Amino acid sequence: MSSTDVVFIDSLHLAVDVGPDWWGKARPQPVQVSVYLHLQPSFLNTSGSSDNVLDSIHYGHLSKAVSSSISGSSFTGVEKLVSAVNKEAFTLAGAAAAEVRVVVNLPKQILLADGFSVDTVTSLSDALESTRTVSIKDLVLPVLIGVNPPEREAKQRVITNITFHERPSSSLDQRPLPDYPAVVAAIVKDIEASSYLTLEAFVMQIVRSGCLASDNIDRVTVRSQKPSAVSFAHSSGVEITRRRAELL
Repeated sequence: MSSTDVVFIDSLHLAVDVGPDWWGKARPQPVQVSVYLHLQPSFLNTSGSSDNVLDSIHYGHLSKAVSSSISGSSFTGVEKLVSAVNKEAFTLAGAAAAEVRVVVNLPKQILLADGFSVDTVTSLSDALESTRTVSIKDLVLPVLIGVNPPEREAKQRVITNITFHERPSSSLDQRPLPDYPAVVAAIVKDIEASSYLTLEAFVMQIVRSGCLASDNIDRVTVRSQKPSAVSFAHSSGVEITRRRAELL
């Protein structure tokens, strides 16, 4: 659903125990939570005319509700945190809510990556449906890659972004996440033991490994770039998307 009226909180910084961090220890870690309340069409017309916050969904109340429900708490996984945030958002908005989007970023989840985020959209517009996208941001790996003689002698930096699109579910209680840190660790291990002539082969191997990592994964997008390939360009790269069904 694409609503024209949205009230949101962007990047609420908290410390929350959502399971093991990148050192495998279950303890409070930095968490950034963004909440987007997609409201029924034209819901904000009233407050836009009256200039009265009581005619809207108060984002200050939303921030306090989310913070109090998860700050200092322990969850067995990110999906449990998302369920808790969903509950607060839908309760606060009531009948005005058509859809809630929750984005949770865990900067200390994947050791070699700049970020790990879980983006969940739960819609109540027709039938209950929840979709989830998981992103690994800027995974930096040294790779033996390229066709030129110097590239065959020394590894170079490859920056990779991986997006996992999961199959939709029909429950407010989020199903458990696949073990993405383990998925990434397996991909890194395979890459470290391999060499490539082309970025296309490198990317396709990650796409294939990602798609086959879990039955809950519908499709995977991998975007990789080589900062050192072209002298006067920031980077050169390749992006590939494939559905799991194409690779079975």
